[in-house]
Order: sequence, then structure tokens, then C-alpha cells
Amino acid sequence: MTRDESEIMKELSDLQKKVTKENATEMPYRNEYDQNFEEGIYVDLYTGEPLFSSLDKYDAGCGWPSFTKPIEKRIIQEKADFEFGMHRIEVRSKSSDSHLGHVFTDGPSEKGGLRYCINSAAMHFIPKEKLKEEGYEEYLSLFEDGEK
Repeated sequence: MTRDESEIMKELSDLQKKVTKENATEMPYRNEYDQNFEEGIYVDLYTGEPLFSSLDKYDAGCGWPSFTKPIEKRIIQEKADFEFGMHRIEVRSKSSDSHLGHVFTDGPSEKGGLRYCINSAAMHFIPKEKLKEEGYEEYLSLFEDGEK
């Protein structure tokens, strides 16, 4: 059964609502997933759609979770952002239209050169051990090569 957005909004913190629906940015270094390097996937708060994998996460030193790519490019949309007198590329979840963060071109060159700088407050983390239990069994295959 699919829950509607008003049900989900009741469960979210004020910060999660401000980040995802008002394009706010959480404080650097003081957020839930910046230094989380446990294996698993990060999903959309509203739809549960997988967004990023821990396999593509790295410590960029910027204070926010950083990834070299989304799980699938089609699940996000990128939009020009000219706020604060800068030109940046905003990253949004395509299915929920939630603000996730921004993408920059200063990521690791050997991984494509992109840095998806994402707010922890825009995602929910599902550890590898709970993927099957939470209905994400198909994503277990992402982690199989690392166990050999």
C-alpha cells in the first residue's frame, strides 16, 4: 500500500521537511550520514526509491555525504541553481521532486570527476544486512564482489 505524502510528512523532522521541500541545506559536519561508511543504500524519504550506494560514497571533506554517482542516473534530475549569486547544479529526486543537494565537478577524476554533495536529511540509510528485510533484496548484488 502506497502512503500519501501527508502521512510521510507527519513522520519527518522539521529539518527533513525544510531540506526536501524548501531547498534548505543542513549544517556541514553535523549531520547523520557525513561520516557513515557502513555498507548499504540511501533511499528517498518519500518514495523509498534507491538513490545512492555506499560503494560510491567517499569523504570529500566538505561536511556532507558525497557520492561519485547515483545508483541509476534516471532516478535524479539536475536543475540549474542561481541562488546566492552562484551557478550550481541542484540534484532532485525525480519521483518525489525532493531537493537532495548539488553536484559539482571536483570529485575524484578516476571515478568520473563528479561529487554529488547530498544532505543527510534528504535520505534514509538502509544497511546491507537489512536490504532483504526492507524489500531491497535486488541491491544485495551490488555488494557481492566485495565479499569474495
